[in-house]
Amino acid sequence: MAVVQIQMNKPEQAKRLALFNLGFRPFFLGAAIFAVLSIASWIAIYTSHHHMQISGILPSQWHAHEMLYGYGIAVVAGFLLTAVKNWTGVQTLHGKPLLAIFALWCAARLLLLFGTAFLLWAALADLLFGLLLIAAITLPILRARQWQQLGIVTKLLLLWIGNLVFYLGSFQLLEHGMPYAINGAVFLFVSLILMIGRRVIPFFIERGVLHLVADKVELKQHKWLDISILVLFVGLFVNEIFTHVGGLSALLALALFALNGYRLFNWHTPALWHVPLLWSLYVSSWLINVGFLFYGLQIPLGIAPLLTLHLFTIGGIGLMTIGMMSRVALGHTGRDIRNSSRWLNLAFAAIVASAVFRIVLPLFAMESYTSWVIISASFWITGFLIFLLIYTPILCKPRVDGTYG
Repeated sequence: MAVVQIQMNKPEQAKRLALFNLGFRPFFLGAAIFAVLSIASWIAIYTSHHHMQISGILPSQWHAHEMLYGYGIAVVAGFLLTAVKNWTGVQTLHGKPLLAIFALWCAARLLLLFGTAFLLWAALADLLFGLLLIAAITLPILRARQWQQLGIVTKLLLLWIGNLVFYLGSFQLLEHGMPYAINGAVFLFVSLILMIGRRVIPFFIERGVLHLVADKVELKQHKWLDISILVLFVGLFVNEIFTHVGGLSALLALALFALNGYRLFNWHTPALWHVPLLWSLYVSSWLINVGFLFYGLQIPLGIAPLLTLHLFTIGGIGLMTIGMMSRVALGHTGRDIRNSSRWLNLAFAAIVASAVFRIVLPLFAMESYTSWVIISASFWITGFLIFLLIYTPILCKPRVDGTYG
């Protein structure tokens, strides 16, 4: 089915603020701003330069929640509200309804920047936002009868349940709710990346290097490999969150590292290293895969679980999301994705450096752990500030081709 587009003439479009024309615009901009504010607040708390009222949960749990259920879900919301329109041909939220749902997300984030002082109101805004997002994604899929897309809706629903579990735990209504919610969210975000990445990353690479190579690039895909990775990941998720069979998670993680590594090997072509919008996604995929390796070797090598967690979150989720936002924002504003800003290389490199200082350096010099965390946060903030300098006008201005979106 063809994608629905509302045509408007260019002079009329040029006068308008386009921020609420399509879901990726406000949510990508909000996610990037929040990525800076939240980490800056966290480092101020971590170094005791800022006192925030946080009760009922640990400060580290507050930080994890806001990066996963705050930053992460905003990127997912922006991506899916845009992608579902393309997949189904059904117009997704725009205009005032989009503004309303975005305002709920903003309200939850702003309230939680005060710690837990307004936790109840933050929880209500956050959970209502999640329900409305699920409805906004599900209805176009049902109207188009694209039942195969309901797997993504299921993951969104699980993320909403995870958020509910976190808040129930924070109000002492569910024992160990916060750790379950945080660990579950990391697995769900990695699962989304594996699912959506399998669909789009090989396609992006094949199309993105056409102007750099003499012959057409066709990357190898194997259905048995995709199914095997899915089964192993589901097994790892279930065992880590629910069953806790000793030694099983390590075996599953190592098997995932091997099979997913083979898939990534098949996705490689040397030309991708010349395109920042491609190498960022490819490196992020590999950092997630190294996360599986770390997971499998945590016990025998004594790797701190916190380092593995940040390998998934900074190197995997962080780099993948900023890379995906950069590409989607160009493509869906009518710009040439082959002509991205050269400053993106620096933005993506800063996120990679953030991962290195947060994960690799502590392996060799744990006595300087606090310094590594501060340096890592500085690189993270730098990367997203560069993104904001490049993309704030792109996200706010109308499409360059004059169409609505």
